[in-house]
Amino acid sequence: MTDVATPDAPFHDRVKLACVRGLGGRTYSLLLGAFGTPERVFAAAPAELARIDGIGPKIVAAIREHADGAFADETLRLCERERVAILLRGDPEYPRLLAQVPDPPAILFVRGAFAPADALAVAIVGSRHSNAYGRKVTEQFAAGLVRAGYTVTSGLARGIDAAAHAGAIAAGGRTIAVLGSGVLNVYPPEHAGLADDVIAHGALVSEVPPLAQPHPGAFPQRNRIVAGLSLGTVVVQAADRSGALITARLAGEQGREVFAVPGPIDCRLSRGCHALIRDGATLVGSVDDVLAELGPLFEPVTLAGGRAVASPAELALEGQERQVFDVVAAAGAAGVEIDRVVDATGLDASRVLATIGVLEMRRLVRRLPGSRVQRA
Repeated sequence: MTDVATPDAPFHDRVKLACVRGLGGRTYSLLLGAFGTPERVFAAAPAELARIDGIGPKIVAAIREHADGAFADETLRLCERERVAILLRGDPEYPRLLAQVPDPPAILFVRGAFAPADALAVAIVGSRHSNAYGRKVTEQFAAGLVRAGYTVTSGLARGIDAAAHAGAIAAGGRTIAVLGSGVLNVYPPEHAGLADDVIAHGALVSEVPPLAQPHPGAFPQRNRIVAGLSLGTVVVQAADRSGALITARLAGEQGREVFAVPGPIDCRLSRGCHALIRDGATLVGSVDDVLAELGPLFEPVTLAGGRAVASPAELALEGQERQVFDVVAAAGAAGVEIDRVVDATGLDASRVLATIGVLEMRRLVRRLPGSRVQRA
C-alpha cells in the first residue's frame, strides 16, 4: 500500500489525475496511453486533450481545474489524518479480481483493509425495499458463504445489501462494502454504525474522494466495483428496474457468475430474479448451489490458516474427500501414486478410488498414467 504521508511526485500526480471529476478508469488509461505520464496530461493544451476519445469539454475543464494539485494535496492530508488508505491501479495490493475487469477504477479509497482471502468473494445484492423473507434469506446466504471461507461484498444500501453485510459479520466472516459516496461520507447516513462494523470486519471502499456526496450516476459505477470484486453475484429480491439487476448485468459482462434466488410469483420483488433466471442466471436455493457453480480461480488464494485454494469447490470438501484431496494437493505438479494416498489416509483402497472418482467429477484432481493422480 502506498504511503500517503510522504508521497513522491509520481504518486502525487497519479492521485491528482485519478481524482479528476468525471474521469473513469477507461479514460484515465486512454490519457496515460496518449501522454505517457500524469504530468504531461496536465501540461497538455485543451485542444490536445479534446482529441482523446471520450474527453469532452467538461473533463477538459476538470483537468485544468486540478492542474495545480491543490485538491490532491488536500485529499492526501485528509486520508493521512483519517486513516484512509489509497490504492492505485497497478499497486501490489490492488484487488486482483477487480484489476481484471474491462474498466477497473484508477484509484480506491479504503477504510479497513483488504486481505488475500478476499480473492474468494461473492456479492449479494438486491432490492432496497426488501421484505422480511428477503432479508432472512440474505442473512442465511451471507452466513453460509463466510462459513465456507468466502468474503461477502455488497453496496451498503438499505434492504438486501445491509442484510448481506450484517449476516456476514454475525457469522464471524469478512465483508466489503462499496459506496457510491466517499468513505468519510457514508450513505445512507443511518448505516454509519453498520459501516463501522464493516471496517472492523473487512473494508469500506470507494473510487471517489473521501468526502464526495452521493449522486444518482455514482451508483451504477459503484455496482461495477461490487461485481468486479467478486467471483459471482447472488441477487435476492429485485423489482423490474432494481439497481441489483445492473450489478448482475455487469457481473455477466465481466465474465463472472450470476445467481438468482426465486420467489413467489405474485410478489413484485421476485420479478427481477425470475427475469434473470429466464435469461440464463443460475437458480440457487442454498449456498451449496452457489459453491457448486463457481469455477477455478484466476490464481490460487492463501487463506488465513495458510492453506492454498485453487478452486472454490475445495472449500466444500469434508471427511474422507478432504483427506484424499489434501494428500494429492501436497504432492504438487508431479502427482502421487494412488497406493501412497491409501497409506497416507489409512482408508481402504476401494474408498480412496471412489473418492478420487468424485474429486475427478468435481474437476479437483486428474488421473495420470502409472496409477498416479494430481491436483487439477
